[in-house]
Amino acid sequence: MSHYDFLVVGCGMFGATFARQMAERGRKVLIIEKRPHPGGNCYTEDLENIQVHKYGPHIFHTGIDRVWKYVNRFAEFNAFINRPKVRYQNKLYSFPINLMTLYQLWGTQSPDEAKKKLEEAVVENNDPRHLEDWILSRVGREIYEVFFKGYTKKQWGKDPKELPASIIQRVPVRLNFNDNYYNDKYQGIPVGGYTKLFEKMLEGVEVKLNTDYFANRQYWDSAADTIVYTGKIDEYFNYKFGELEYRGLRFESKLMEGDYQGNAVINYTEEQVPYTRIIEHKHFELRNTDKTAVTWEYPDNYDKSKIPYYPVNVERNNQLYNLYRQEAARQKKLILGGRLAAYAYLDMDQTIDAALTTCERIST
Repeated sequence: MSHYDFLVVGCGMFGATFARQMAERGRKVLIIEKRPHPGGNCYTEDLENIQVHKYGPHIFHTGIDRVWKYVNRFAEFNAFINRPKVRYQNKLYSFPINLMTLYQLWGTQSPDEAKKKLEEAVVENNDPRHLEDWILSRVGREIYEVFFKGYTKKQWGKDPKELPASIIQRVPVRLNFNDNYYNDKYQGIPVGGYTKLFEKMLEGVEVKLNTDYFANRQYWDSAADTIVYTGKIDEYFNYKFGELEYRGLRFESKLMEGDYQGNAVINYTEEQVPYTRIIEHKHFELRNTDKTAVTWEYPDNYDKSKIPYYPVNVERNNQLYNLYRQEAARQKKLILGGRLAAYAYLDMDQTIDAALTTCERIST
């Protein structure tokens, strides 16, 4: 077995970016990945010439110039803009909330009318303590009921009163007709899918798939001077302080004829509907085909046999994470990166930017 400068555990965005950068600096790098494919949750699979996002939709968006320049080294991006819709009680609404949404709800037709109606609807609260309080103080009860309450309960498996407002503060409310969900300077989907991007990024980098770090940890730890770990931080430390909480997902997919819903993503916000959204993958590619691939996304309780998708950043978990983070700071051979190791909801561009920064820091 060769000896490496860096062993990267996990072949998602952080791990692949880190490995690419250090390989270009002449360092010897090995990536090991438990799954049978690169790309982590960004992995796409070709199904009848449709790129299916196997672990949920991933729309690349960023305002960071260097990140956009970096990813364009490995893929051409199309001009996809995320304009999801919301379905509630058999009615469809524009989303994120904008003037069209407020017209659909209330019939308001100008920014001034909409602003006045929102001001009348809000529940005054100078010190919102949780997610429900925060939304009510921003948009009022009707919008909360239609767009957020049921969806949040399903997504997180908790009452909104138990959750911090930070979980929902990413969602914009606009007094114009802009329904671009992200509104970042650069947006799109890699032409040919994310897997193609990862394959290009990993050219010349040694990668071992179907390889579980924890199945032979002592061996892998001895294989490199530094471990770059992108998995669950509590698992790395053998859960010594207790288990962090994660939220899972499960997916049901079908290949069909025609066009199922006319949009890439439609959210189902009623609590009684068991799935949170339906994804029609061909619309990410901005082209018409005779076939269509459709996925129903269901929130799921997490256990160790499943893939962890979302950290649950309530106070108890954040305090626990800080203990693990302090423990990690004492490890001289360890670099942490990515959503699971950071126990944070990181977008792809944030993950790439963090990997680039880490490489710069350790190379100076």
